[in-house]
Amino acid sequence: MKCRKRLDPPSDTSSTPKNHQKSHECSKCGKSFARRSLLLTHRKVHVGSGSSEGLEGEKSNSGNEAKGLRSSPRLKPYKCEDCDLRFGQKSDLLTHQKIHTGEKPYQCLECGKFFGRNGTLRIHKRIHTGEKPYKCWQCGKCFAQNSSLWIHEKIHVGIKSYKCFECGKCFIQSSSLRSHQKTHRGEKNEKCLECGKCFSRKSTLVVHQKVHTGERPYECPECEKRFVYSYELQSHQNWHKGDLPHKCGECGKSFLTPTHVQIHQRIHTGEKPYKCGECGKCFSQKQHLGRHQRFHTGEKPYKCVECGKCFGDKRGLQSHHKTHTGEKPHQCIDCGRFYSTSSALRTHVKIHTGEKNYKCLDCGRTFAYSSCLRSHSRIHTGEKPHKCAECDKCFARKDTLVMHQRIHTGEKPYKCLECGKCFAHPSTFRMHTQNHTGEQPYKCTECEKSFPSKSKLRRHQKVHSRDKSFQL
Repeated sequence: MKCRKRLDPPSDTSSTPKNHQKSHECSKCGKSFARRSLLLTHRKVHVGSGSSEGLEGEKSNSGNEAKGLRSSPRLKPYKCEDCDLRFGQKSDLLTHQKIHTGEKPYQCLECGKFFGRNGTLRIHKRIHTGEKPYKCWQCGKCFAQNSSLWIHEKIHVGIKSYKCFECGKCFIQSSSLRSHQKTHRGEKNEKCLECGKCFSRKSTLVVHQKVHTGERPYECPECEKRFVYSYELQSHQNWHKGDLPHKCGECGKSFLTPTHVQIHQRIHTGEKPYKCGECGKCFSQKQHLGRHQRFHTGEKPYKCVECGKCFGDKRGLQSHHKTHTGEKPHQCIDCGRFYSTSSALRTHVKIHTGEKNYKCLDCGRTFAYSSCLRSHSRIHTGEKPHKCAECDKCFARKDTLVMHQRIHTGEKPYKCLECGKCFAHPSTFRMHTQNHTGEQPYKCTECEKSFPSKSKLRRHQKVHSRDKSFQL
């Protein structure tokens, strides 16, 4: 597959002109540009991408003649014996030969990295100093390299010179086109050594690897929240500033980006465009579908670097990290109890408010949590999706299956600190500890007699019901 490049080379002149005035005007549309090279590139929009029609007047023949002279062997006497490239100056040849020898004599004193050219080292140092000398005169954005500015300016020019002949999609950079072409070929050369997952681009692999390391290098100075990507931090900081320019027309809620508004509006429309191929369940967001699909595949890509435990989603790993740090930043204002996550606090608060928003349509019973309603509804449907791999017995709830499996494994995780006796179920353990404490929390409303367990109270209450039947 051949893809044709249709760009003028970047200008050799500085990208930071002394005269800030946009003196080069397009005769077709009147748009002005700071540099002549940008005007030439822009005019391709009018005459057709890749065409040179109408540009002859803007280009001088002397440039082509000079190019021919520069390529002459007489004016480029210094030849590389390894690859036959020719150079006009001996110093250029010596610099080029370092590519073949692998020599990198220039070292960065900040990070120790080596470079083959002094100029490359100077550009690299700007990472440490934060220097960005090349400014876009269209929007004011600054760049560390002239080449980065030149690529950026194409956004304002409105031209995408690299076209994919498979699907017709156009790109600003040739590297973006090459990466895109891999999607047609199905080529995924970049492999993650942790999980074996493959990617078509190295940059995507680098981003993916942060899933395994848990690395979040970007920290918010306001609230110390950390992020994987710089753009996430920037969006988050706008939230602190209250800069939420995009508004939902239905409820008036504001968001950082138009995309966030579109996703939010699915709450109002009920749209769920992402469907699971395994079970047919639909989701409003693609990331929610991806998280759900891991239940089917058993994939757990998020690994704790402290203990090696793996999780199916990022939130699970973040919550788990707090078990190592002991961090519990969320406090209940009613009872003062602390929780490691805001969701755990919201769940707890319902104990104080008595809030039960989830109603069973079959029997009218209400529940505080959607998970409790789902478990309850299986009483009506008879569904028992959780199957024991040992004896094929099925259960309506996963926690019931986990407790049942202890019959096969012999596991008894609940140990009494008083006598050392172990138990498989928490309810049995609680009943046993009451023997040591003498606690009898279950009280009969008829005679005020107390009992250590609910089952003993129910058995006792039958005495009162029999007495009432005899009286009748």
